[in-house]
Amino acid sequence: CKIEMRANTLNSANFQVLLKAGAALNISEVRPKPYMWIPDRAWLNCIALSEAVKTFKNLPDLIQRNDLLWRGWWDSETPEAAKIPDLGDKLDTFERMLLVRALREDRTMLSAIDYIKETLGPQYAEPQQLDLDSVLSESTPLVPVIFLLSQGSDPTGQIEGLAKKQKKRMGAISMGQGQEPAAHAMLQNGFQTGDWVLLQNCHLGLPFLRELEEVMIKTEPENVHDEFRVWVTSEPNPKFPIGLLQMSIKLTNEPPQGMQAGIMRSYSWMTQDMFDNFRRPEWRPLLFTICFLHSLVQERRKFGPIGWCIPYEFNFGDWSASVQFLQNHFTTIGDDPKKGAPVSYDTIRYMVSEIQYGGRVTDDKDRILLTTLAEVLIHQKILTPGFQFSAGYQLPPFEEIQKHRDLIVETMPSVDPPDVFGLHANADITYRTRQAHKVLSTILDIQPRQSSSTGGATREEQVVATADDLLKKLPPAWNKDSVKECLQKIGHRQPLNIFCGQEVDRLQVVIVLIRRTLMDLKLAIAGTIIMSGDLQDALDTLYDSRVPAKWVKVSWPAPNMGIWFADVVRRYEQLNEWITHDRPHKYWLTGFFNPQGFLTSVRQEVCRAHAKDGWSLDEMETKTEVQRQEKHEVDRSPPEGVYIYGLYLEGCSWDKSKQKVKEAAPKEMFRELPILHVTGIESGHKQPKQKGALNKFKCPCYKYPTRNDINWIFDVDLNCEEEPQNWILRGVSLLCSID
Repeated sequence: CKIEMRANTLNSANFQVLLKAGAALNISEVRPKPYMWIPDRAWLNCIALSEAVKTFKNLPDLIQRNDLLWRGWWDSETPEAAKIPDLGDKLDTFERMLLVRALREDRTMLSAIDYIKETLGPQYAEPQQLDLDSVLSESTPLVPVIFLLSQGSDPTGQIEGLAKKQKKRMGAISMGQGQEPAAHAMLQNGFQTGDWVLLQNCHLGLPFLRELEEVMIKTEPENVHDEFRVWVTSEPNPKFPIGLLQMSIKLTNEPPQGMQAGIMRSYSWMTQDMFDNFRRPEWRPLLFTICFLHSLVQERRKFGPIGWCIPYEFNFGDWSASVQFLQNHFTTIGDDPKKGAPVSYDTIRYMVSEIQYGGRVTDDKDRILLTTLAEVLIHQKILTPGFQFSAGYQLPPFEEIQKHRDLIVETMPSVDPPDVFGLHANADITYRTRQAHKVLSTILDIQPRQSSSTGGATREEQVVATADDLLKKLPPAWNKDSVKECLQKIGHRQPLNIFCGQEVDRLQVVIVLIRRTLMDLKLAIAGTIIMSGDLQDALDTLYDSRVPAKWVKVSWPAPNMGIWFADVVRRYEQLNEWITHDRPHKYWLTGFFNPQGFLTSVRQEVCRAHAKDGWSLDEMETKTEVQRQEKHEVDRSPPEGVYIYGLYLEGCSWDKSKQKVKEAAPKEMFRELPILHVTGIESGHKQPKQKGALNKFKCPCYKYPTRNDINWIFDVDLNCEEEPQNWILRGVSLLCSID
């Protein structure tokens, strides 16, 4: 894009809408979307596209007039290649990419590949093989070669192989605390003798990299042996010295992805002797199952929170420990099935899921998932002839390891469907959308911050206009005395009203900070006051339609300013209605800073209502039940407890007629749950499951899409026909915010 912008063949405004899309817009303030099949974010992107690019000026009208054609294009498996209704022949490759980015974000990177092929050439879109010989020919003694490490990729073996091929001695050192003197000594020796130096894991020794940069700059070429080379391996790090990056040759070597590549990597660690260790029929199937599990737990990471709440670094050590335990177990029970004890699948499942791999797991929900994966994969059915873990993933029946490898390469798909991981097909859309967001966000982060003109207005003028707009929409700050008086009228000693007062205080801090920052920013841009670091950050982030870090610190995270500011207004409206009138009939749980405190207040009030029955708060737990009502149908409060709304199911959908979870429809990423009744009940007093009743799935509820113990609020009991295992593997959860 930058090349075309310099050649004046691409408008900078078009480039900005590619990066930001509808991030600055609010769904409640734009033209209403005409059809429910259009996601809110996609509609905001369409509005932004129609306002920024002349070609798409009538895009919202075209979609409204030709519903069936546009719905068909949106539903297409490959919209980046399908014919576009109304606009097909009028769009160039970049404009097609803009449209795909707006309506089908998950296909953005595939459309970007088409754009790169057309503008730069197909060779720039093809995966490149790592050729160290050509790298060596391009390098010079004072130009380091930096390898940026990725999961499962270690170039050390290839560098050592190149050194042997070139008949060069190479000294290697793993960086860390106290390793700097030894590294300096290696460099000085290499300068004189021409020996190569390999500095490994330099992200653990960032201060030394700054010293390395100075050494490379200050050293005269005539003082360095012509054959000397320095190789650096490091994980990406935001504190990596920029100067060293700019002066170096930078490489990365992505390992093969997918189940097939992962299993083949595990098989590279095994030999035929290991295959022949035991004659029991369970040995080889269990060995393959451990390899399958190892690849599966690694590959689930790419799906983000729906795969694992926390992306654990499962590695060779976990696999090796599991295989070692398997060997010990078979040695203990004996090699003769008739004389020895039977294989204990329960023991193997426990050791693998709770000890070997489970030793890394820190999140309770991830521990449940890992246990479920072990239960689904490690069982006696793997001995059945022709057994498959999933369609196309057959357990090899052979005794020779090479036949195993051949079958894996020949039969396993090169692209894994999400169902092999236990996930819904929509998980692939989630993965591709996250990938597009990450790339576009990174590009936006590295854009120059200097003043520039776009569409006739400078950067500062655009920020001033944004600040004026936000100030107009910003609610007024509350008067503390008035709030206190209102709370006394509705019962200031009641737990929920006490909670309301605390929420008002916290939102007051946010509103005051927003107003002060925006007013000071306008003065700083005008030159009346000094532009401080916080104000500069506010200027940069507002221009990018993002939320300033200082605002996020006292509030909540959000991907863009449009969503965040809409939440500010909506939170204010809920709390203001509460204190000026009375308690609402239903509560928007997302609108609270401390939803756990809200649930505690609910239990307190229920406990007080049952004080005569001897109920104790310490012995109470939360009880939940999904209602048939939608939020607009609620006109009264429940007799006990509260009604809450604003929760979204991720990973499944909701069958309102049967009051149970069901599989999500294609491209249905989220489904809003009907009204949820929340109350308190004495621990141990839940009714036992009746014969023929539906199963209960304990669905975790989180404040944000990032799933961890900090964002976890509570578990909601959801009815399901299937075993709860199915929904655990699906990564199903409830989210207060889908952004």
